Order: sequence, then C-alpha cells, then structure tokens
Amino acid sequence: MVSKTIAFFPEAAFGPALNSVGIAQAVEKFGHKAVFLSDPGFLEVYQGYGFEAFPVNLSEPMPPEQMAKFWEDFINGHIPNFGKAPVDQIGNYVKDCWEAIVDSAKWAEKDLPGVLANIRPDVICVDNVVLFPAIKRYGSPWVRIISCSENEIEDDGIPPHLSGCGETDFACHRRFRERFNEVIKPIHDDFNEFLRSTGEEPYPIGQFFEASPYLNLLLYPEPVKFNRSMPLDPNLFQYLEGCVRQEDPYDLPDFPGFENSPLVYVSFGSLGAGDVDLLKRVIAALGNSNFRALVNVGDYKDQYGEIPSNVRIDSWYPQPSLIPQVDAVIHHGGNNTFTECLYFGKPAIIMPYVWDGHDNSTRVQETGHGFKLPRYDWAESELLEKIQRCVDDSAMQEKLRSTSEHMKRSSGPETAARLILDLNE
Repeated sequence: MVSKTIAFFPEAAFGPALNSVGIAQAVEKFGHKAVFLSDPGFLEVYQGYGFEAFPVNLSEPMPPEQMAKFWEDFINGHIPNFGKAPVDQIGNYVKDCWEAIVDSAKWAEKDLPGVLANIRPDVICVDNVVLFPAIKRYGSPWVRIISCSENEIEDDGIPPHLSGCGETDFACHRRFRERFNEVIKPIHDDFNEFLRSTGEEPYPIGQFFEASPYLNLLLYPEPVKFNRSMPLDPNLFQYLEGCVRQEDPYDLPDFPGFENSPLVYVSFGSLGAGDVDLLKRVIAALGNSNFRALVNVGDYKDQYGEIPSNVRIDSWYPQPSLIPQVDAVIHHGGNNTFTECLYFGKPAIIMPYVWDGHDNSTRVQETGHGFKLPRYDWAESELLEKIQRCVDDSAMQEKLRSTSEHMKRSSGPETAARLILDLNE
C-alpha cells in the first residue's frame, strides 16, 4: 500500500478543528499520514494530538498573546449583541465576522501555495465558510467539510444559515435572507474582486464558498437533517453522523452528599466562556438544585469566587470522554457539542448566542432532542424545570437512544477517511 498524505485545513475555531482531528485519527488508523494547515494560534491544538501542523497566516502576524487578546476583546465587545435575535445580529456580529473571514482568505493566499508545494498532499480537506483559491489551483482533489449546520449548503426550502428560523417559517427565511444580502453586499463585492484577481469566477450575492466537485462531508446527523427542496446528490454529499474524536478517559470528581444526583455539564465554548456573568448566573441556579454540575469556564477561572458544593468548574473538559457520563448538557449550540450530545444520546438545553448556535438550538427542539432557551431571558425555576424534564422525559430519552444508535452504527470518522482516501485511486 502506498501511503497518502491528507492535508486538513479547518477554520481557526475548536469545533471545526476537533472534528477534523476525528477524521485525521481515522486516516492514520488506516495507515496513511494526516497533516494540518493551521492558523499559527492553533498549531499546538493539532500537535497535542500528535499531528504535524504547518502555519498559514490568516491575519496580520502578531505574537500569540496579542492574538489571544484581540479575539478576547472581539468577543467581549460583542457580548451586548449576544441576546439579540439572529436577524438583528447581522449588522454587528455577523458583519464583523464576515469582514474578518474575507480578510483571512486574502491572507491565506500569501502562504498557501508555498505550504502546499512543501507538503504535496494527495487530498486537501477544507472546513471553512470561505473559498481559498490556492486550494482549487493546487491540482489535487479537494474536499469540503461542513462542520456547522447542514444549512451552510443553501437550499430555498430550508432556513438560511445563521438565521435560527424554524424549518417551515418561510417569512423568517425571507426576512433573514433579505437583511443578510443587504448588509453583506459591500463585503461580498470586495470578496468577488479578490476572486477575480486570482482567476476565479465571482460568486452570486450571499455566497462565499462552493460545493466541492469531488466530495462534500456533512457532519450533521441524518435524524435531524432538513427537508430540502432539492435533495443533495449522494455521490457528492455524505452525511457523516458526527465525527467524534478519541480522548483520554475522564474520571468524575467526587460530590459529597450528591453522589446519586443527576449530573449536568455546562459549556458555552471557548469564546462563550467570556460571558462570565451569564455562567455565574447558571452556576447560582444549579447551586440551588439537587443536581451535580461540571462547568467549563475557559480561561476565566480566576474570575470565580466561592462555588456551590454541588458544582465543579474547570478551564477545559475532554467532552467525548465526559458527555457519555452525564445526564444532560447545557451548551451554546456549537456543532461540535451539538453532534456529540446526539452521538452519546444526551438531551441538551441550548442557550445560543451567535452563528450556527441559533440554527442548532431551533433544530434540537424541533426534532425532540432537547430544548431551546433564550440566552438571558429565563428564570431559575425555568432552567431547573427543563433540566428535570431532560432527565425524566421518556419520549425524549427514547428518541435520543435511537439517534445515538444510528450515529454509532455509521462510524463517521472511518466513513470520511475511506471516502477521502478513495478519491485519487
């Protein structure tokens, strides 16, 4: 067998990064080499899992501590927008993100040709929402990985990406699309000028990426997929049912006096951890309950004082090892945690604040796998009642069991690896 080199280029965010790790682990299990193209700030993430990683600047180079401060300020500056409806975030958070995303594509074009020439990958797997023209020009097959909600691949019959609209709320669909295209047009025009400069054809309004002509991998599970007006071609689009990575085992801490109580895990992701006041409010509510709780507070652990005896906080948890041991999860709706909860059959209460969290929170409730809860507009009694329903609702538990069994039978990472490795046979 000739060993192949598969290059992964995820967005510089933990959801896409860790989902790609799951596929890369399967690639290496089959005897091939997986490497990562990475924003410099994420190199250590991939190296920590034993992969070789090559830096690609996605913004103006700066020291790691300065970059971390930039993103901390970016998120903290947008916390006042986190409670707004998705359509009302278009003119602030969404617009600012798309400006940064387009800039990342321009910066990547400086480094990518040389990095690819050095690595000489047989296949390139891209998990992002924007086209990097050098990937198409390189000459090897390229794969698009969609780690966010499947509506990242647009269809007129389903909710637009980032909208949080109900599946059949077509007035909501229309209102969001019109507002998005209005606000995003100057950014889109600028991106099209960049595409022309690289020899690429411009995209229609609202589109920043395209489906791969080789293979597209959706991490979304089929039990929650949308009813599209134009079904996706099964020869080009594969639902992976999640791509849960392997982590070291996690031993639960002791909770004296609460040993037999249901266990809740709370995480709003690495960026959402900056919403310290909200997490303190959740912790206080849990402290007034009989539940045990583990809370991910990210890099802000020093901002917490005394913690209730039934709650433990930490800066990070190995979710694929922890979630199987809990009874319910409260999270922000990131697709990584969304699919892990479904994979392990755990009910979720999603309190979204940005991006595909809005879509996933609506979808988890529409499909009976959990609840959507406004990020700030909730009472303590409401939160605790929903946690108890997650524990007690037999119909929800049965649906989750069925979805979990379906996803585990599908072996998403192995399926993805086989399809990728077969591309240039």
